[in-house]
Amino acid sequence: MTDEQLFDPKGLIREAFAIEGISAPECRSIFLDWALGLPPGRDVRAEVRPLISHYAPRAPADHPMLGTLRAALEEPATPKRRGGRAGRF
Repeated sequence: MTDEQLFDPKGLIREAFAIEGISAPECRSIFLDWALGLPPGRDVRAEVRPLISHYAPRAPADHPMLGTLRAALEEPATPKRRGGRAGRF
């Protein structure tokens, strides 16, 4: 079994890089499918790092899947309270 098969067993990310003219929304959809396929309890960020290490040297720097993978490493924004009665006054 190759390293690629370990971190991308269905080949979803590999195929995204192979699709010519793929868009960012399509990459996000493929990434979500890949992430949902991870075993429960796995850290998505930890699983994304080897993907970036493997595919970044082989892909154009502006490929939308690289942007999607890098965005997955970012901390989510802290949600702000919106709406409710107190927000109307």
